[in-house]
Amino acid sequence: MSYVGPDFDPPRPRRPRRGPLTVALAALVPGALLGWLVYETAGGPGGSGGAGPASPAASSARASAPPAAPAGGGGSAPDPKDPGPAGSSAPAVSGALKGKVVVIDPGHNPGNYRHPAEINRQVDIGTNRKECDTTGTSTNSGYAEARFTLDVAHRLRTLLERQGATVRLTHDGDSPPWGPCVDERARIGNTARADAAVSIHADGSAQGNRGFHVILPAPVHAGGADTRAIAGPSKDLGTRIAGRYLRSTGEPPSNYVGDGTGLVTRKDLGGLNLSTVPKVFIECGNMRDSKDAALLTSGAWRQKAAQGISEGIVSFLRG
Repeated sequence: MSYVGPDFDPPRPRRPRRGPLTVALAALVPGALLGWLVYETAGGPGGSGGAGPASPAASSARASAPPAAPAGGGGSAPDPKDPGPAGSSAPAVSGALKGKVVVIDPGHNPGNYRHPAEINRQVDIGTNRKECDTTGTSTNSGYAEARFTLDVAHRLRTLLERQGATVRLTHDGDSPPWGPCVDERARIGNTARADAAVSIHADGSAQGNRGFHVILPAPVHAGGADTRAIAGPSKDLGTRIAGRYLRSTGEPPSNYVGDGTGLVTRKDLGGLNLSTVPKVFIECGNMRDSKDAALLTSGAWRQKAAQGISEGIVSFLRG
C-alpha cells in the first residue's frame, strides 16, 4: 500500500508459466526468497522472512490518492477467460476445511467516499487513535481499490467454501453502506473466533514501484492492543500466502518495501493490533503502476490472486 487504505496513514501478474518453477522464480526474486519459496512449494511450513517495519515514505500514501472514480467502474473490459467469483470450472466441494472459520476483510468500502464525516472519525487502535477508514486508492483509469478488494474477496470466499470452510466477510457491497471502521473489522474476526483472517488491499504507490507484499503484525502490547499470542501464527500464515500468491500470479515481491521478501512487519495498523486471531494484510500490487494496473484490472488475473491467497490459507489451516 502506498496506503490510502483502511488502517494506513501517510507516514503513514504476469501469467506464471508452468515451466520449471525454479527457473521462473530465479528471474523474479532474489536468491534468498527463491530458496524459501522452493522450500515452501515442496510442502515445508514456509519461510521465516520477516522484514522490519516499512519506512514512512514507502508505507502508504493512501490518504493522498483518492479514487478517480469512487463509484468503482473503470478497469478493463470483461475478460472472456474470467470464470467470475463463482466460476463453474472450480472443483467440487471437499471437506478439507470443515469446521474452520475464515474471515475475509475487503479493504475499504465502495461507499466510503459518500461518508467523509463517518470515515474520518477517530477510533482507538490500541496504541493510539486513527481514522475509522479511508476511501482507498485507484488505478489511473479509475478502477477503485474498494471494487478490486471486494471482487477478490468474493472469489476467495467461493474457493474456501468449496473446501468446506465457513467464510465471513467484514462487509459485502452496500452492507454496510460505509466502513466498517478498522477496529470493528478486527472485532468481526475476533467474535467469529476465526482460524485465519486476511485483509485484502492494493497499494497506491508511485509508478515503477511494483509487486505485492504481505503485512504481518508486530508483537504489540500497549493500551487495548496485545498481539503477542498471534504474531507467530500470523507470520506463518503470511509467509504461506506470500509463497502461494507468487506461484499462482507471477506477481513479484515488492521492489519498494520488504527488501525483496514480500513480507513487511508493522505495528501501526488497528486491523492487526486489535486482532486476537491470526491475521495478515496483503497488498496485491500497486494500482498506480501501469504494469501492475494491467494485472489488477484483469478478472482472469484476479482469479489467480484469489487462488494464491486461498492456497496459502489452506496450507496454514491444514498445518
